[in-house]
Amino acid sequence: MGATILVVDDEKEIAELVTVYLKNEGYDVLAAGTGAQALALAEREDISLAVLDVMLPDIDGFTLCQKIREKRLWPIIMLTARVEDMDKITGLTLGADDYITKPFNPLELVARVKTQLRRYTRYNVAESPAEEERNIRGLYISRTVHRCTLNGRDVTLTPTEFSILWYLCAHQGQVVSSEELFEAVWNEKSFEANNTVMTHIARLREKLHEPARKPRYIKTVWGVGYLVE
Repeated sequence: MGATILVVDDEKEIAELVTVYLKNEGYDVLAAGTGAQALALAEREDISLAVLDVMLPDIDGFTLCQKIREKRLWPIIMLTARVEDMDKITGLTLGADDYITKPFNPLELVARVKTQLRRYTRYNVAESPAEEERNIRGLYISRTVHRCTLNGRDVTLTPTEFSILWYLCAHQGQVVSSEELFEAVWNEKSFEANNTVMTHIARLREKLHEPARKPRYIKTVWGVGYLVE
């Protein structure tokens, strides 16, 4: 497949288990037991996706995610042994694309890796340039070159953020529910879609310099969903 996965977990048994399952799917795997090792690998290797444990011996996974996001946009999946919503929201706010709670089924993790990689790579294939870009009052987004600009200035988005914004722009004038948005972007059904989508929307608005009370682009239709007019 040509994709290289970075697995960061100080529990050797878990790292080895994940590595075996990912290699069986044809992925190359790099393993790190500390945040420092992970950052060093991120600097010198051509990584396609990272799986980060929250609890690491030197720095926590949230900090590691934030540091990676300063330079890299490839997908990040967080592993957490805690089930509190705040842990999940924290990871998503700092730039993670998905999360999975320990203990987990390795096959589920593999499925989520595949979903994130599909999203990250599919923008290089366009059916028609006219159908693959939108320009809405100075907000330009193109799937052809996976680029977003606001009044001519580049807006740096993670693959998940890009997918959300593209879906909303492609459905301009339509109210999109959290459930529809989650299923379209994550390609799975969820009963906990609201918090995940809301966190990504908040991060998108921040990057688009949207005023909290009166956003110009992504508007909330209370009790229904989100709308780009």
